[in-house]
Amino acid sequence: MTENLKTEVADGIMTLTLSRPEKKNALTGAMYDAMSDGLERAETDPAIKVVLFQGDGDSFTAGNDLADFSAQSSSKDPGESPAFRFISNLGRATKPLVAAVQGNAVGVGTTMLLHCDLVYLADNARLITPFVNLALVPEAASSWLLPARIGHVRAYAMFALGEPMDAATALSCGLANAVVPVADVRSKALAAAVTLTKRPTGSLSHTKALMREHQKIAAKISAESALFKERLQTAEAREAFSAFAERRAPDFSKV
Repeated sequence: MTENLKTEVADGIMTLTLSRPEKKNALTGAMYDAMSDGLERAETDPAIKVVLFQGDGDSFTAGNDLADFSAQSSSKDPGESPAFRFISNLGRATKPLVAAVQGNAVGVGTTMLLHCDLVYLADNARLITPFVNLALVPEAASSWLLPARIGHVRAYAMFALGEPMDAATALSCGLANAVVPVADVRSKALAAAVTLTKRPTGSLSHTKALMREHQKIAAKISAESALFKERLQTAEAREAFSAFAERRAPDFSKV
């Protein structure tokens, strides 16, 4: 458990709140593990009908804490990543997942939304997937799910150029259900979650299963994870993380 991830269960809804606002909710291994614990509990507890993700502060999440990435990059045996456990749980979740997103949603903060069934964005939300900027590759099956949703050229620009997508564009591309003022995004998402708790659980589960290719998602997650782990050990990745820590532009020509 960690104080940076708040878990609350009430009236059939498990709310997982990222609560590290002083770091823009950058995700640590402990936060990933706590979210995984929540998703695994939701799968086995019939009292939990919906999982709702939200974040404290002015950002949904800045993505993975780059200090953790840097440590993994320098380690000879980084071991199994808590992020992979969380992503795998997202891929096989059978309960409805709802997200309320404000500010920046970076890296997994965006790719996890591809596994959410309902997504509500604040009007200041920005979806950012700068994997190539960090000498890494996409994860969470996003290399398949994102282009399938928004088309190859838009997805490639997000991955390879690191171009942010604003809330209005995300809505028009089918990545969100609605865009609302920042003050309303949590209540909008919660209202949708409450509505889902009143629907027949069996029908919701079967509908989600019919809409998602779980085996293909799992296979893509596994392939991406292997490449991601490999990329973390490269000189390019070490240069990217060093440049970030030193607040300078990376110079990949020297590696």
